[in-house]
Amino acid sequence: MDIKNMKPESIAAQGLGWIDDATRAISPPIHTATTYLRDEDNQYRSGRIYSRDQNPTYDQAEAVLTALEGGHQTLLFASGMAAATAVFQALTPGDHVLAPKVMYWSLRNWLKNFATHWGLQIDFIEMDSPAAVQAAIQPGKTKLVWIETPANPLWTITDIEATCRIAHAAGALVAVDSTVGTPVLTQPLKRGADIVMHAATKYLNGHSDVIAGSLTVNADSPFWQRIRSIRAQIGGVLGPFEAWLLTRGMRTLYPRVRTACVSAQRIAEHFEGHPLVAEVLYPGLPSFAGHEVAARQMIGGFGGMLSIRAKGGEAAAIAVAANVQLWKRATSLGGVESLIEHRASVEGSGTPAPADLLRLSVGIEDVGDLIADLDAALKLAHA
Repeated sequence: MDIKNMKPESIAAQGLGWIDDATRAISPPIHTATTYLRDEDNQYRSGRIYSRDQNPTYDQAEAVLTALEGGHQTLLFASGMAAATAVFQALTPGDHVLAPKVMYWSLRNWLKNFATHWGLQIDFIEMDSPAAVQAAIQPGKTKLVWIETPANPLWTITDIEATCRIAHAAGALVAVDSTVGTPVLTQPLKRGADIVMHAATKYLNGHSDVIAGSLTVNADSPFWQRIRSIRAQIGGVLGPFEAWLLTRGMRTLYPRVRTACVSAQRIAEHFEGHPLVAEVLYPGLPSFAGHEVAARQMIGGFGGMLSIRAKGGEAAAIAVAANVQLWKRATSLGGVESLIEHRASVEGSGTPAPADLLRLSVGIEDVGDLIADLDAALKLAHA
């Protein structure tokens, strides 16, 4: 069956149907070699010289991601941060960048504390407002617009198509952090983006046992070749065992994400209007500011991430996290286990997260158990 006729669920579940040529094994091998034999005339007709960026274990994961995103090519990196920062490192000192005020905290700190020292000019704006993007963009000078949607931890929704139109008219590229959206729910390249980034540690792997990142591009270009060179020369590459685990994790991507979406929707609906909850932030709620845009650009669900604001302020929120039993108090997201975290404590000064906010990553447990556990913790926090 031609890949063009395969549903993405089939592509992910069977890893494009690849079979190991040497053994006919369905599960791919792990290649631990660091170097490769030259031909007798000193050439490398195998196409591989050194495993820093040419390990065969990358091939299947990169090919699957490329197919799921509808892109031209994918590169794996040692982490989501390594993938994201490679995009900015491929820019030139003096280039202007637009980034969202609400975004992954570690990358926001890196942009403020490192990228600016390298000569990039960065403006943090309300990316969910096309009018704000239009007002901030500098035609001919703005080289990159970075989107994160839904944006961590307020789940702000950015209109990808509208932002791409504005950016491209000004001569800028658009990169989208689609970690929370995943290829299951959002395909940014099909909506006009040039690059899509994933912290593959999260939903793509899905088992909280791999640190990884990826970039997928819509077409080859000199800019993409610079990114390829950065990966090879700086060395932010994935180990072969991690690449193998990522490939394995992606086989269950669709059922995991869809289960999390259904449960997150039920949890959001249950706690909206709850007497001990001040607000629920979830794109799937009609009351959410970005719901209309999310309904247009997210496919079949609104993600497995939501936040609740506990009545009683910071002390109450921390008490809720302290009293859960099934939810786990831990950083990260996108795994099979449900996690809860008080983000303001983690992010510190300057965080956009209100002090009463708890970030919830919904896993694949029974949703009734998750709701009951959180209900009980809220009551204990106010006892």
